[in-house]
Amino acid sequence: MPTKSVCVYCGSRTGRLPAYTEAARGLGTGLAQAGWQLVYGAGDVGLMGEVARAAQAAGGDTFGVIPEHLVRREVGKHDLTRYVVTQTMHERKKVMFMNAQAVVVLPGGAGSLDELFEVLTWRQLGLHDKPIVILNTEGYWDPLRALIGQITAEGFADPSLETLLSWADSPEETIALLRGALA
Repeated sequence: MPTKSVCVYCGSRTGRLPAYTEAARGLGTGLAQAGWQLVYGAGDVGLMGEVARAAQAAGGDTFGVIPEHLVRREVGKHDLTRYVVTQTMHERKKVMFMNAQAVVVLPGGAGSLDELFEVLTWRQLGLHDKPIVILNTEGYWDPLRALIGQITAEGFADPSLETLLSWADSPEETIALLRGALA
């Protein structure tokens, strides 16, 4: 069993740019090559499926967690190293987070934002110190970075909020940040 696990939040769709798919595949491959377990939402669609298939192809350990109401919609990927079906989304998020030492966020939609803001809020409150890395493929998350800057500039959060996230432009940079943080 791998010594480290990385929780990846990402879209159940691939998005419009091929670069998003390439980055998901690169991250999955990189995690496996580093000997780290991928923890993710157990879907076989969108960027979720891409990152998982790439990790598997590179010999990686995969741990998927999916709520029963999404098994059909997200095409639950049963061929993972570990596959857990939960009753609720809240339980899914808890199991994913508790089984990882770090979080990486790829492009995604409302669900990915929900997952990110939950773990970011917990970190801001001192409930954990796990690294959170934003894989900012093709500048996808630039508006989010600006929003977080706006939140702190307007006094709704301490400027230290901005230091709780690390930003990477490529899967390779993401892996390098994780190596430093998980050493």
